[in-house]
Amino acid sequence: MEKKIMEILRRMQGVLQEKQQKELQNVLMIVLAGCKIVEETSVKAVSNEWMTDLQDFLMSKSLGGKSPETVKRYQYELQRLLSYIDKEVAQITAGDISQYMRAYKAIRKVSNQTLKNVRAVYSSFFGWLRDRNRIRLNPMIMVEEIKVETIIKKPFSDEEREKLLRECDTIRDKAMVEFLYSTAVRVSELSRINREDVQFASRDLVVYGKGGKERRVYINEKTNLYLKEYLQGRTDTDPALFVSLKGGHERLSKSGIEDIIRRIGKRANVEKAHPHRFRRTALTNALNRGMPLQEAMILAGHSKPETTMRYCTVDQEAVQYHHKKYLSA
Repeated sequence: MEKKIMEILRRMQGVLQEKQQKELQNVLMIVLAGCKIVEETSVKAVSNEWMTDLQDFLMSKSLGGKSPETVKRYQYELQRLLSYIDKEVAQITAGDISQYMRAYKAIRKVSNQTLKNVRAVYSSFFGWLRDRNRIRLNPMIMVEEIKVETIIKKPFSDEEREKLLRECDTIRDKAMVEFLYSTAVRVSELSRINREDVQFASRDLVVYGKGGKERRVYINEKTNLYLKEYLQGRTDTDPALFVSLKGGHERLSKSGIEDIIRRIGKRANVEKAHPHRFRRTALTNALNRGMPLQEAMILAGHSKPETTMRYCTVDQEAVQYHHKKYLSA
């Protein structure tokens, strides 16, 4: 039954919008609840049957709120795996997957962290199949875990942030640097923000994160000052908050923003300057300076506290201070 519903949704994908697809899925599940479909076929083709399972999985993830970028990444990695193994999904073993992962690492020279991320995609797929009884056993249970060394990623120091600000050639770049720090937004989120999204009266705005989840972020005094000056000087009509300075003044892409920050870092002699480091810096400073973890999670758009804590580099001076305060006796 579920396969037939997924097939209907697949065929209507080019006709219906995402919200309409979800409504259709709900209606079909309600109307067809308790029904059975009997296929009167004597011969069942198994060639490339994994393609149907993959498309159903991708459809499920899309309807579940995963971003288009995430769904594309799932499709890319799973198509490579399944076409390489070239078996019906129910026949794929842990050995098949392990062999492919070893070849993947050897040929593509990827890091263990990348391989761990790829393994997570496989686990999601085969776990989804097992939960829906499309396979009897989940082969990923027997696939070895990938060990990754924990590397402490340092935030910008206050001095480094000041150096970056001083090396900004334009008011746009100053506004962007301060905006990244104040709001702790992801670079992909920043690229999608429009001018009209910013509420200068309340100094906040709503951004849409992973899976389309929305959250409110805030701009501080310095960001407010630079952003107003930058926008007042704009002569273009593009709705984007940050645009290119040349050509048609078009919306800056994710890679465009990353390139700007990288070049500013090079001029300022600040290593590893990239947009995501501002996010790490903002969350680290917020937590070290007293913001409750739950509020930092809301600011970051995280659903789990451990995700937020991975961003935080604990200030050892603060640990020492609180040790003296609470454990001195």
